[in-house]
Amino acid sequence: MPHVTRPKNLPKSILPSSIRSGLQARRLKSRTPAAEAVYGIDRLLRDVEHGRFERSMSALTAVGAAVTTAEIFFEHDKASFGNKWMWAPIAAGPVGVVAGVAGFASKRMAKTALPVAAAIILANGLQGVWLHARGIRQKPGGWKNFRYNMEMGPPLLAPLLVTLVGGMGLLAALLRRER
Repeated sequence: MPHVTRPKNLPKSILPSSIRSGLQARRLKSRTPAAEAVYGIDRLLRDVEHGRFERSMSALTAVGAAVTTAEIFFEHDKASFGNKWMWAPIAAGPVGVVAGVAGFASKRMAKTALPVAAAIILANGLQGVWLHARGIRQKPGGWKNFRYNMEMGPPLLAPLLVTLVGGMGLLAALLRRER
């Protein structure tokens, strides 16, 4: 609608009602403050408050589980899967992928399957930290030769990545879902 202004000396009753209502709306709009654009952390917090973040975290859990499982497979394959527990994160990873995708698609799965799978993945990550620490201790020199064994032995902090993926899944299960 083109911008129409009423001449000062023209009474309101002469103007058509559609123009009159447009003028009233424009006056009301100018009195109300403009909606502020939301950026950064404020947008993230708004998404959490409105339930949009739960689906995103479920999807991130699925992607994180897939990428982490692939990386773990290659690293444990370099070690020839010398310990039977090296297969545990390889088995838990696809469960996390399926649960994350299901949690993205279904609220019911996000509140049932995803937390169970995420708890298993989180526990496996903590177990991995313990097993890697044990592997460093068993290297020549053990903890006394910490710097060398950290570089040449099993990576002590790598299983924390698995723990992070499990934590994301648990967080997704705790968040409220968008209606």
